[in-house]
Amino acid sequence: MSETRTWTVTGMTCGHCAASVTEEISEIDGVEDVAVVLDTGAVTVTSTAPLDDSAVRAAVEEAGYAVA
Repeated sequence: MSETRTWTVTGMTCGHCAASVTEEISEIDGVEDVAVVLDTGAVTVTSTAPLDDSAVRAAVEEAGYAVA
C-alpha cells in the first residue's frame, strides 16, 4: 500500500535544483516516486510506507534546500 505526501521546499529555482532534491529524497528507503513543481515548491513523494518527516527534511537539507 502506497502513501503520498507533499512538502513545500524553498529555494529551488531550476531543473538542477529539482533534480538534486529528487535524487536525495529518492535515496530514502521505501520511496517510489518524487514529483517536483518548481513554481510552487511542492514536492510530492510516494512511498511504500509512511515517511518520517525528519528523514525528508534531512534529505532536502542535504540537497541544499529547506522544507517550509
